[in-house]
Amino acid sequence: MIRRPVSTRCGTLLSRLRSKAVLRLAAGVATAGVLAVLLAVADGGPVPSYAEVKAGYVPSEAWLLDRNGEVLAVRRMDPKVRRLEWVSLDQLSPAIREILLASEDRNFYAHSGVDWRAVFASAWLNVWHLRDGRHPRGASTITMQLAGFLDPALMHKGASRTMSQKWHQMLAAREIEKKWTKQEILEAYLNLTPFRGEFTGINAASQALFGKHPSALDRPESLLLIALLKGTRAPAPLAAQRACAILASLPQGHNPNCAELDQLALATLAFPKYTIAETNVAPQLAQRLLVKPGTRLPTTIAIKLQRFVIQSLQDHLAELAGREVKDGAVIVIDNASGEVLAYVGSSWSTSDAPAVDGVQALRQAGSTLKPFLYGMAIENKQLTAASVLDDSPIQLSTPSGLYVPQDYDRDFKGPVTVRTALASSLNVPAVRAASVVGVDRFVQKLRIAGLDSLTQDGGYYGFGLALGGADVRLIQLTNAYRSLANRGVWSPLRFTAAAPEDKPRRVLSAQAAFIIADILSDSGARATTFGLDNPLATRAWTAVKTGTSKDMRDNWCIGFSDRYTVGVWVGNFGGEPMRDVSGVSGAAPVWKDIIDYLHSNQPAIVRRAPRNLVERKVSFVPEVEPARREWFIKGTEASEIRLAAYEQDKRGLLPKILYPSDGTIIAVDPDIPRNHQRIQFSARSSDDVTWMLDGAVAGTGATAWWQPQAGHHSLVLSDAQGRQIDRIGFEVRGELEPRSGND
Repeated sequence: MIRRPVSTRCGTLLSRLRSKAVLRLAAGVATAGVLAVLLAVADGGPVPSYAEVKAGYVPSEAWLLDRNGEVLAVRRMDPKVRRLEWVSLDQLSPAIREILLASEDRNFYAHSGVDWRAVFASAWLNVWHLRDGRHPRGASTITMQLAGFLDPALMHKGASRTMSQKWHQMLAAREIEKKWTKQEILEAYLNLTPFRGEFTGINAASQALFGKHPSALDRPESLLLIALLKGTRAPAPLAAQRACAILASLPQGHNPNCAELDQLALATLAFPKYTIAETNVAPQLAQRLLVKPGTRLPTTIAIKLQRFVIQSLQDHLAELAGREVKDGAVIVIDNASGEVLAYVGSSWSTSDAPAVDGVQALRQAGSTLKPFLYGMAIENKQLTAASVLDDSPIQLSTPSGLYVPQDYDRDFKGPVTVRTALASSLNVPAVRAASVVGVDRFVQKLRIAGLDSLTQDGGYYGFGLALGGADVRLIQLTNAYRSLANRGVWSPLRFTAAAPEDKPRRVLSAQAAFIIADILSDSGARATTFGLDNPLATRAWTAVKTGTSKDMRDNWCIGFSDRYTVGVWVGNFGGEPMRDVSGVSGAAPVWKDIIDYLHSNQPAIVRRAPRNLVERKVSFVPEVEPARREWFIKGTEASEIRLAAYEQDKRGLLPKILYPSDGTIIAVDPDIPRNHQRIQFSARSSDDVTWMLDGAVAGTGATAWWQPQAGHHSLVLSDAQGRQIDRIGFEVRGELEPRSGND
């Protein structure tokens, strides 16, 4: 075998390569020519109009707006993609359009959807792609790419499109160019094209990567964004290299250099933590109201007030640091319209669970239900503001056991008026009022006031309901207080301009609501428990009530002026008890801040009493409280309140048995030795009294100790002359044999 020289063999190989290249070139050119002819006569399918595409564009977010159109909160609705609102061409940086055309479609304004010069050039360059190691060059115009965005079937599935996809993409591009303007094509392309990761459209990409609206993009930022169109997952060095290549094709001018692009790509793409800066001062409300992506929902919220409320809540919770309190919630309502002006569901910065909505959460009511209890009794003419109730130890038998209420300060005041009992939040008088009104009827009244969380009957809640032994929502409780501000009429709240479905309804008579509001505004009546110097004193006229639930788990302050009702809750979403925090020290300072802010420029008002309400000077015999002027529903007025149960002698009020109370059932403990079990009889008294148990002397003085004996017993308190002062009956149950006499 004769071998040819190397030069001869190389020449032969090159000749063959050229022959193959010529064939590929001829085939490519022929194919392009055939496509051009076919495209000219083909009938393209229908394509949507620009208006239809823009109308069908749905951002991945929804926006909650305040009453003046300012953004309150943003809620993301589509977890797969991030699209912000559509931006028009005139909202974009001028550099974007220039750089986009230089990179993606230089002949954009010269072609009608398909750039045939680019197609033939692509055919020529692709001849050599196997030899020089490069990928074949494509010839997709911006319009053809847009056709792929509009019809996913035209998008490539893998490395490249099929010939069928390419053909139909050309047809669609030609139809788009017939119906759309060039400006519309560019605008739609920039809003629909993916840029990086989940970010689609130039608005989302610009704000995620550079923290700015696309109108503010500079030339380096614009170059890097457009470079990402050639590979949305490109690492920082490759993206910078592509941006530098685009830069080389731009006219000389105020352009960055490649080193600047390297630095920008490294800072932007190398360690990505893409976030879009958003106003989010009402996230819980956004979660509740925004249900459809792309929505821009105007609300009744005032963003300036919303921000003030958030700051006040956070500041006061910070002051309580170390007292085991982390969470809070606030709602502010316009009395006349029912518009919600501020809605703060969480303190955020101090909270371990900032996503929880404290405005809607069920929490124990504490003393906040008392105004409705007394209002009901006054409306029914069972009590007046001047009626006297006994604030002394009481024990009530209930289906679940013995109920023994205590006052907030663990002290008892003796006889007090309804005004003092409500304003100073005394517990025992409230329980006595509940026994007058009836717990079942009280539950019904609270439901009328909008507290729909009370789903059980009165027997379930018992007398403890008077002291807040039920779970309520801040939003409903605050609106119930608004009914007191509105002369006893409840109406639904409004968050948007849409009319609410529920109709107004009467909770209390106008007269009863006026009297309750007058009591809750009385700083003198409040002083018995809270003193005259407390956070409930405000610049404007206000009526306010605090409340603290059992074990210091919930802390409330709810009140109203003539224009606004404000509700504040402070506590822990996890239910942990607070330490040394009451309604006055916890929620009240926030409430006062907000009320003073709302009325910073509003003059004092003069309240007008409704019809059938009369004012009288009333005195008390004995003088349990100083004489004063008092409001009465017409027909219940009195000039003198005489206490039949508290007749006087020279020493003042006669003694009274404090414990046990009438009807008490005492259960002995079988595990405690009998000789170690004792019951203490106690009385409001001087020492000059005698205890008579079942007709026999059981002791003398204000207290006496007795070893319990099973059975029913009669206990009498007598004075020095042997006259009966007070008498009660009680029962002892347990494993003890009845015995006679005193032990």
